[in-house]
Amino acid sequence: MDPIAPAAPRRAALIFIFVTVLIDILSFGLIIPVLPHLIQSFLGGDVSRAAVWYGWFATVFMAMQFLFTPVQGALSDRFGRRKVILASNLGLGLDFLMMAMVHSLPLLFIGRIISGITAASFSTANAYVADVTPPNKRAQAFGMIGMAFGIGFVIAPAIGGFLGEINQRAPFWVAVVLCLANFVYGLFVLPESLPPEKRSPRFDWRHANPVGSLRLLSRYPQVLGLVGVLFLMALAHMVYPSTFVLYADYRFGWGPQMVGYTLAAVGVLAAIVQGVLIKKIVGSLGERRALMLGLGCGTLGFMLYALAPTGYWFWAAMPVAALWGVATPAAQAMMTHHVDPTEQGRLQGAVASLSSIAGIIAPTIFTRAFAAVTGAHLHDAWAGVTFAISAAMVGLGWIIAWRTIGHLPPVTYPAPAVATIEPAVVSDADELVVQPAPQRE
Repeated sequence: MDPIAPAAPRRAALIFIFVTVLIDILSFGLIIPVLPHLIQSFLGGDVSRAAVWYGWFATVFMAMQFLFTPVQGALSDRFGRRKVILASNLGLGLDFLMMAMVHSLPLLFIGRIISGITAASFSTANAYVADVTPPNKRAQAFGMIGMAFGIGFVIAPAIGGFLGEINQRAPFWVAVVLCLANFVYGLFVLPESLPPEKRSPRFDWRHANPVGSLRLLSRYPQVLGLVGVLFLMALAHMVYPSTFVLYADYRFGWGPQMVGYTLAAVGVLAAIVQGVLIKKIVGSLGERRALMLGLGCGTLGFMLYALAPTGYWFWAAMPVAALWGVATPAAQAMMTHHVDPTEQGRLQGAVASLSSIAGIIAPTIFTRAFAAVTGAHLHDAWAGVTFAISAAMVGLGWIIAWRTIGHLPPVTYPAPAVATIEPAVVSDADELVVQPAPQRE
């Protein structure tokens, strides 16, 4: 039997989830600077063909995320979170090992497909957080997950670029070490968060496939508005990887170094907001007002980006836009209050599937809009059209949230039990048993 986490949150388990998400982001961020060049090396240095192939790599990765994120969520609802998370870590490490060793483009492409499948564990990580965190603390916990994303995206590309200068395969090998080390660490640290009596009675393919996963949302109409808000936010966020580098060069004349500094600053601000400020903001305003604040700041921030006449104005708008990071964990926390505990994994899988759809379609929206502007040689505010589109998306999300949260029933939180958590003890070589402390008199 799997070790079961006690009712109160276990700090070591939550830290492991944070580290797992961070390592997943680091692993993929490490290869960002070298993967296009590796593809190019398999094509005799042909840049045009490499660009086409890289587009296919990005599309298939997001497609696999879309297909398999709800599968992992449903598996975790049926068999427990621990098995799914550890299997994902192991599979991802072995996949990076394959990609580090292959010497043909088709095999590298297959490796990217496997990466999309095995990296679809974010929904399970979110469900784990919902399992072990009290309802009134979930927004803060989801903010910590968001901070892991921010930290990973800040440091990983810089490290990957440095390693890639030494050896093109070095970032892949470092990713292998990170993933496998995390798998071994999790074997001894991560307890199960979903006890057998709360698991789904069977694995249901109707809910495990992406369409079935999305149908699950129809059983919870009270959260559909929040799901739509998260989808619009995911669409808007794709403006950064889709067009920011080209936009900064076209409008401000920035080179790669300045773009890198700016993206690093965006990541640092996001980490501060989600890792530090969100606790104070949600604690002061509550989840509903925090959601509205985040969406309002996102709308204003993106519009300021679009209208910024110089790079200095763009930087000045960054702290405003960073407060957008409050919205996602607040919306996620609100959703978990209105969904059955046995279906938290499938809920997070459905949300992650929508994010994958956004990742598939958003680049086309933004790149076509930017191409139209540059093709017509438009400058000034026209150059920021992609950020204006993002502002409109987040603004629509604000309207939907404003109409939705007024219809959500209030949530009452049970009084916390008075208990302490004793350190876990190892009873077998491969099993961790958690001994809960006795209740105080």
